[in-house]
Order: sequence, then C-alpha cells, then structure tokens
Amino acid sequence: MKVITTVVGELGTNCYLLIDEATREAALIDPADSPDELSALIERECVTLRYILLTHGHRDHTLAAPAMHKRYPAAAVYIHRLDANGSGIYHYPLEGVIDSLNYYDEGDTLPLGSLTISVLYTPGHTAGSVTLKVGDALFVGDTLFAGSCGRTDLPGGDPMEMLASLRRLGRMEGDYTVYPGHMDSTTLAREKQYNPFIRQALR
Repeated sequence: MKVITTVVGELGTNCYLLIDEATREAALIDPADSPDELSALIERECVTLRYILLTHGHRDHTLAAPAMHKRYPAAAVYIHRLDANGSGIYHYPLEGVIDSLNYYDEGDTLPLGSLTISVLYTPGHTAGSVTLKVGDALFVGDTLFAGSCGRTDLPGGDPMEMLASLRRLGRMEGDYTVYPGHMDSTTLAREKQYNPFIRQALR
C-alpha cells in the first residue's frame, strides 16, 4: 500500500492518493481542489483510478470531485448519504451534480486490488462524516487531527456525536497511521496518549 499526500485548496486540505501497489489500482480521497494537479499525479503514478472517496461533504474536501469524475468517469464516487446534498457556504451539494453518485455507510467495504477499504461511520464534524480504514491506516477527514479534532459548530455538527466518534476511535485495538483532512499525519497510539479530546471521550 502506498499513500501520496497532496495539499490543495485555500484551507490546505490533504488529498490522498491510495494505491494498491500489486495491481496499480487507486482511490482518490477528498479531492478538494486543483484537478489538473491531481490528474497529473494519477497519470504520473500510472494507476487506474477506481474510486473517488469523500470523508464528508464540506466543500474544502469535495470541490474538485465533479471535475475529477468527468475526467475519470469509470471511478465510482462515494459519500455518506447525509452529506450528499448539503447546502450553504460550507457544503458542495453532489446529488444531481455527479451522475450515479454512490453512498456508503457503517460496515460497508470496497475492494481495491488486494486491499479492502472499510467504512466507519464517525459523525460529529458533519452528520455524514466517515473514517476509511485500510490495513493499518485511518483516513479520518476532519474527525481527528494531531492533538485536536474537527469543529462541531457548523451546520450538521454535533459535539456529543463527535465525542462518541472519538471514543470509538480511541477504543480501537492496535495502532494505526492517522491521515487527517488537514495538517500532519499522526498515529492513533499517540493521539490516545496525548490528544485531550480523545482522552476526554474515553473518561
């Protein structure tokens, strides 16, 4: 498994290209902006794009999804149904914009070559936030950051749901590399030990 991080957009969103090195199949996670740059990366890596996966519906994570789907129409686009038709300045509605939009939810799995992408429903930052678990990696969107967590004061946010989602992540056994929507990656073990929001959730 190979993960390439590209920081795009005005808010410095981490867009991830997840590659199964055995088959060169790939998933693009949270294409926030800069479709030309992301397309160049896909072509440079010589991969077949199978999925465009969205951790939640905020526009700083989804803005380039329609353009990328037009360029790679065989790539299935997935989002949680509760975030698919958001409104307001923070959301980019995808229903009716992307043909054949797909929805995933808790317990769903997507095959990517020899890899399996498992969906964990982790609301709080938005009503439809998900975490994508692949091997020893967690793509958490804006649910969890190094030393912090996503805000809950925007439409669809819920502080109690955020605590429940952080509690769930904090109770996962073993260690994972955590790939957040913004800023640097971290590890789940480190966040369990030092992140005050996870520590609060686990009390």
